[in-house]
This record gives sequence, C-alpha cells and structure tokens, in this order.
Amino acid sequence: MRRCVLVLSALALTISPMLAGPFQAPAPSTSPRLVVLLVVDQMRSDYVTRFQKDWTGGLKRLVSEGAWYSNAAYPYHTTFTCAGHATIATGAFPRSHGVFQNEWFDRALGRSVTCTEDRTQRNLSYFEGATGGDSAVNLRLPTLADELGRQRGARVVTMALKARSAIMMAGQGGQAVTWLATSKRGFETSTAFASGPVASVHAFTSAHPIGGDFGKVWDRLLPIGRYPTPDAGEREAPPRGWTATFPHMLRTDDPAVIDQWEMSPYADEYLARLALALVDAEGLGQRDTATDVLAIGFSSPDILGHAFGPHSQEIQDMYLRLDQTIGTILDALDAKVGRGRYVVGLGADHGVADIPEQARSEGRDAGRLSSGRMTSIVDAAMQTAFGTGHYVARLSSNDLYFEPRTYERLQGNPAVMSQIVNTILAQPGVASVFRREELADPSSLKDPRRRAAALSYVEGRSGDLRLALKPGWMFRADGTTHGSSNPYDQQVPVIVMGPGVRPGTYSDAVTPADLAPTLAALAGIQLPTAEGQVLSAVRPR
Repeated sequence: MRRCVLVLSALALTISPMLAGPFQAPAPSTSPRLVVLLVVDQMRSDYVTRFQKDWTGGLKRLVSEGAWYSNAAYPYHTTFTCAGHATIATGAFPRSHGVFQNEWFDRALGRSVTCTEDRTQRNLSYFEGATGGDSAVNLRLPTLADELGRQRGARVVTMALKARSAIMMAGQGGQAVTWLATSKRGFETSTAFASGPVASVHAFTSAHPIGGDFGKVWDRLLPIGRYPTPDAGEREAPPRGWTATFPHMLRTDDPAVIDQWEMSPYADEYLARLALALVDAEGLGQRDTATDVLAIGFSSPDILGHAFGPHSQEIQDMYLRLDQTIGTILDALDAKVGRGRYVVGLGADHGVADIPEQARSEGRDAGRLSSGRMTSIVDAAMQTAFGTGHYVARLSSNDLYFEPRTYERLQGNPAVMSQIVNTILAQPGVASVFRREELADPSSLKDPRRRAAALSYVEGRSGDLRLALKPGWMFRADGTTHGSSNPYDQQVPVIVMGPGVRPGTYSDAVTPADLAPTLAALAGIQLPTAEGQVLSAVRPR
C-alpha cells in the first residue's frame, strides 16, 4: 500500500510536555562554534523509513549518528512553508509567532499579502532588476538566529530558493540572507538585512551562475529495479519541457529551463556550494567566543513534490541526491569547523498528500475542490439570506474572508450563520468548518482538529471561517499539495546531531517547535519565547 501507515498519537497533537527539571546549558567555553539548521521543504516522516536503506551520505549520517524522532508532528492546521519555517526558527506556533500561511488576505489593504511582504524595505539583487521588498516584519517573535546574534555574537547566514524560507530562518537580521528572486533571474537580499548586495554572495553568484547547470540531464541514481513505483504515475504534472518519465534534461534552449532547474536536485546542490563558500567567506564557526548560524532551506523537494507526488520515482531519487548533498556539507564542516565543534538540527516545514487520483485507484476517498466554486456557493447562500450583493472577499487556502461587516452580520443572525456553515459542510471533501470565535483558546479545546485550527489562528490575519478538509481532498487542480491537519501533512522528521546529543531513535511525541529550544540549549543560550521544549536526547543523565 502506498498510503502512509504512520499513526499520529494523541500526544503528538499537543505541545510537548515540560521537561523534568531545568536543562543545564553547556558553558560558553564548551558551546559549539556553529549551529547548522537544515529545513527540507515537503519531507514526510515516512520518507525516512521508505528511502533510508539506499542512503549513504548525510541523511544516513544524521539518522545513524544523531537523535531521530520518528513520531514528530506539527500540532496545527495550516501546514505551509512560511508557517513551518517560522515555527522551526522561533520554537513557537503560528498563533504566537503570527505567520500562519504563505500569504493571507489583508482586510485593511483589501488584497492578499505574502508572509514576507514589506513595503518599507527594498530588495537588492545580485543581477539587474530586483523588485518589491521583503523582511520578517510579520514575525512577532525572535528566532534562534536572532537570539544567538544577541546573546552569543553569532554571524548569521541563511539561504533558500524561497524568500519565505530564507527570511523566516533568519528573523530580523543576518550577515547574508539570500533567496532566488521572484523573477528567477538570480538571487537577491533586502535592505532589511544589508545596505547593499553582500560581497561574498555576489562573488559566488557571479563566478558560478545558475546557468552553469543548464544542459545537465537528471536520470536515476540507482538501477531502475530499485524504484518500486511506476515512472509515470497517474496525474503527475511535470513542468513545461519535461515528460513524466526519466530522464529529465535542462535544455539550454528551453524558456522553461529555470523552472526545471528549481525542481531538480541541481538546485539543492547549488545551495550547498553557496553555503560552503559563505562558511569560508564569512568565517563561520571559526571563533571560540561565538556560535554562528548556517541555515539552509532545501526548497526543491517541495517544488518537485507538488508536480510528481510522494510516490514518484522523482521524489525517491531527489532524496537519494539530497542525502549526497547533505553529506558533502557535513564532510566539509568536519574539515572547516571540526567534527565535534558544530551541532545540526534537521526538520521539515510540512509533509504532502498523495495525488488524489492515485489514492482513489487504491480505493480511498480523495478528490479536488475548486476555490472559485466554493466562493460562489457561499456567496449564493449569502444572497439567499441577505439579498443581492457580494459577500465573500477571498478564499485563501482554507481561510474564508467575508467583506467588511458581513461576518458581524452573520454573528448577529445565528440561523443564517448555521445555514452558511452547513452549506459548506455539504460540499464533498469538507470535514469541518470553524468560526473564528471558536478558536479563541486552544488550551480549552479537546477536539484535535479544532485545536489544530486554533494553534494556527492569528487574530486579525486569519479568515472568518476556516475549512478543514477530509484526508485526500485538496484545493488544487493538478499534482498534489499540503496545508491540512491530516497526518500526512503534519508528520515530519526531527533530527539533532552533535556534541551533547545522545544518538538513537526516539518515539517521543514531539514537534518541530522543539528544534529551536534544543539547539539554543546546546549553544548555551536561552530562548525565552519558545513554546517547544528541549528534546529528551539532550537531557542531563
């Protein structure tokens, strides 16, 4: 069976329990020189059990030499990239840190805004033509990197293909915070982090342009018999210029080559080369009196996973190659920083659903919903109750926003409110609908689905109604996606490795919010706003 058989325990839907006794942080003189944070975009927990037999590099080393938490899961609903990176970086949940989706409808502006949009800042390009401005302005809590900078004088370097990944891992500052521009013409940063393009990043990207990978051919790393699933799975959605079967070529004459590069393993390899160049250029991990930060967001597994799904040969091969890429990074850090002088935390921002058509072929309930159709249905029901008019402002992922004063009108008419909720519940694939006033206090909620919605509800930013979909259902026309409180989206790996960590496989019910306080404790600092807890692998004996 393809379906994930991991069962999410009830404990995994709660915030990790408090540790028995205070953690004794290491003295500064024994603290690591470098904290390495690796966040894999769209890595399901079952990928470790399914793929690790073929790993020989860095993922294998992390699992075998580190503490691997096999029962880790997000306890909240909106399992998206920006929310996951912010949770890992702050050690808190969206309700507290304020970032619950990649974008949301801003009621005051009357339009959608991205989680990093900041009109007071200006993006700075390592090419010609950067536009817009991005920062962590919407993040309400300090990150691990922020606190290491304040308490331990850290130099902070973060990077990813996605702005929301690189920025959320950094927080409010950093020596080099870098991402691929929306135009995809090259990398950029922002005036929130630098007064001009960072010299070390500019030197690398100038000497090693992305186009150096164009012309490469991505084929399977292993013999075809080692891939148990079909090469062209049902309803896969390859990018323009590719078919659903290997090999995949990055054609230099194809206008879509940059889109192909983003979802190939070569993009992760590029980030690894950039990271190691910046370790040297910025002197990361070279000072006994400070603990620096290197954070890498591996975005390509998500971009690929949306198109090909979690049971594709492409995903299996992507993780084979990511294993090698991370191995290259760890081997280089052994030489540059010292094998016992750095600690590593690995997590993922979310998982992913099976492609619905593939799930249905196995007899499971699954399907696709249309955001436009859902909006029209709700508007029609509102018109029946209140007369001609436009009532729905936006359906953003699973958050539904009404036009100004409309929701207050519904609150004053319980019968119509109930009618609207029941109209939504009557649609295929909808499991629950939560009103914003039902999500006020997550600690008082016993229903796991409602509590998950409450932990990712942000007053003033979240919608008026939140839709929770049944397993296997999604708002997406092709491929697959994530963003639910279903186990396949919530369950992700959590691994820590380095001095002070007892290796092993742990079955504790933990969350990715535990990574930041754990790495903080290993680095000898406090993370006072964290809601996660120090992982048991680093408890005093």
